[in-house]
Amino acid sequence: MAIVRLTRAIEFCSSLRYWNPELSDGENRRIFGRKSDPHGHNYELEVTLRGEPDPVTGMVVNLTHLKEVLDREIFARFDHRDLNRDTPYFEKEPPTPENFVRVIHRILLAALPAGSLDQIRLKEDADTWVDLREADAGQGVA
Repeated sequence: MAIVRLTRAIEFCSSLRYWNPELSDGENRRIFGRKSDPHGHNYELEVTLRGEPDPVTGMVVNLTHLKEVLDREIFARFDHRDLNRDTPYFEKEPPTPENFVRVIHRILLAALPAGSLDQIRLKEDADTWVDLREADAGQGVA
């Protein structure tokens, strides 16, 4: 049977600022510019799972279950939250999309069936996104 990829998307809003506590105020402003000031994004997250469809259900994963996982693990954790102040993930590094997708990757790996996660795409806005492919995760990417 062929491997099938299934993608589910969700949207959420978060506020943040690119800020590294190891740097001075001036260094943060020089490196991150306007992004060092508080601002927000309407994120779109696409999560792709892979596998062989179950011979009985015809599904790679139950879509209701996937929606529940994304609502519980991502939406409830990050929607209308300040990523710097309301979450423990960005105490030592700025919540850039590259760092944020790695956080989401760790959360979803623990919540989804083993071996099912294929790719995560985090869109910060209409013209900026990052992809994390599970095939690359073991190569120092995540």
